[in-house]
Amino acid sequence: MKPWRRAAAPALSALAASALVLGATAAPAQAGSGGHRFTFAVIGDIPYGDAQIAAFPKVIGQINADPDVRFVDHLGDIKNGSTVCSDAYFQQIKADFDTFRDPLVYTVGDNEWTDCHRPNNGSYNPLERLDAIRRVFFPRPGWTLGQDAAQVDSQAAQGYPENVRYRRGGVSFAAVHVVGSNNSLAPWTGNTGPTPEQSAEVLGRTAAVLENVRDTFREARKRHDRAVVLLTQADMFDPTVADPSFADSFAFQPIVKAIAEESAAFDGPVYLFNGDSHVYNSDRPLDAGSRWLSFYKVATAAPNLQRITVDGSTGVDDWLKVTVDPDGGDGRVLTWTRVPFTS
Repeated sequence: MKPWRRAAAPALSALAASALVLGATAAPAQAGSGGHRFTFAVIGDIPYGDAQIAAFPKVIGQINADPDVRFVDHLGDIKNGSTVCSDAYFQQIKADFDTFRDPLVYTVGDNEWTDCHRPNNGSYNPLERLDAIRRVFFPRPGWTLGQDAAQVDSQAAQGYPENVRYRRGGVSFAAVHVVGSNNSLAPWTGNTGPTPEQSAEVLGRTAAVLENVRDTFREARKRHDRAVVLLTQADMFDPTVADPSFADSFAFQPIVKAIAEESAAFDGPVYLFNGDSHVYNSDRPLDAGSRWLSFYKVATAAPNLQRITVDGSTGVDDWLKVTVDPDGGDGRVLTWTRVPFTS
């Protein structure tokens, strides 16, 4: 995995550009070797509706004004599930994203493509909307969005520019494209089951996600990283659903199994940030005794996996400020706080 580099100004020499590493050293940071403390912001499921769309530039301005923040992660769903998935709207949000001063990693959500078959979304072909999302939001594969774009490892060569990996201060990060609506296997309007094209897309994207997850953990073990951070849109362990149905979630199973296996084999904490269910939550969904182990038929518990859901939807009124201290005590590499939006 390449260290995360900022975009170099044209006047910089190649040697100077190679030194612009975001919080990484020339040699991989080893466990306990003094990785760099840093902070990043996480948001998701925003903006929803006209009021949030109008206020979104102010949210971005608030995050930009925080001197601690070094990069931003948006966990997807850039619109609500009942508005039109138009090119004009995509361009509007892309223009907003371009005002983030720090590198922005955007993880695609279902509302901007998977659910666009709905009549109130414009009755689009979701696969065509996915192509549009990739064209608009990933114009420069291997680089983040934001004014101070940074280099990341991307699966663009495989057709998945949104799946990226990066490393900072002895912590490995992976943003993976996993969405709600049963990871896009929920039937489209007028159908009783997924179409062949729909199934093929899910199979290909899931294979890429599994590769990205396993590669991230392999390199984290190789470099003796202190923690692994996974970023995704879908809430695969939604606590707001009292009686979840496997028929509505089976497409997540191979991903959950891979995360469980890799987390259990990793000697350090693993953090999974997701949106989708809209209400802040922090738990350990794959700990011993969790109902999700039997639900997904996971054989090995992963008590070191901590999941964090960010606030979102129409009730969102804060962003998540995450501080990474690779040499933190009590095994806690990440800590976070919910920062209220300014009025």
